[in-house]
Amino acid sequence: MAKLIHMMLRVLDEERSVSFYKSVLDLDVEKRIDFDDFTLVYLKNELNDFELELTINKGNSEPYDLGTGYGHIAVVVEDLEQEHKRLQSLDIKPTDIKEFFHQQSLLAKFFFISDPDGYKIEVLQKHGRYK
Repeated sequence: MAKLIHMMLRVLDEERSVSFYKSVLDLDVEKRIDFDDFTLVYLKNELNDFELELTINKGNSEPYDLGTGYGHIAVVVEDLEQEHKRLQSLDIKPTDIKEFFHQQSLLAKFFFISDPDGYKIEVLQKHGRYK
């Protein structure tokens, strides 16, 4: 059986991305490994085994093409409305809160934000299978 341990995103600006993920998702730098051509930064918090790995390729100044294959990262929160307001106060510009139903039953309540490099993050109310 496989265990998920991390997801990697290529980012342009290490400081900007680390600051974003700290202020928005309360993720701290767990480990930073510097190489000649790139730097790896692993982010997590006490709620997670899973880490977000940021890869910063040195010398790259152009935004990455996210293409059509990337979907989103998803996180859950206890109070979606409160989190929505908090992110608005940080000028993060969350989308409107949406409700998603399946067979007339609430499946998910959520909104999206984007990180500084354009990666989408879905913020879900803790509910049902989203725990």
